[in-house]
Amino acid sequence: MIIRFVKLSFSPQNIAKFKEFEQSIAAKIVDFEGCTFLEILQDINNPEIFFTHSHWKSAQDLDNYKNSEFFKQTWNTTKQWFNGKPEAWSLRDCSEIT
Repeated sequence: MIIRFVKLSFSPQNIAKFKEFEQSIAAKIVDFEGCTFLEILQDINNPEIFFTHSHWKSAQDLDNYKNSEFFKQTWNTTKQWFNGKPEAWSLRDCSEIT
């Protein structure tokens, strides 16, 4: 399993747009083949910072999602609202490492 965190920072005037947009597409992301979990988190000290936290059955599933037309369209919409460079981490549960 791959655990993915993406840190996103938005301009204050775009926070409501992002929240509304994410609510409209979250179910589609979870329905994407290989995605088993998704949550959107907002920093309690800086409301401009959000994290997406998702679980993927494999790195290939995550790559397939990142290369999909759905992701490209979603990213093109979301990136126009950023006020900083996104950061991403793909992690594996240590119990899975041999």
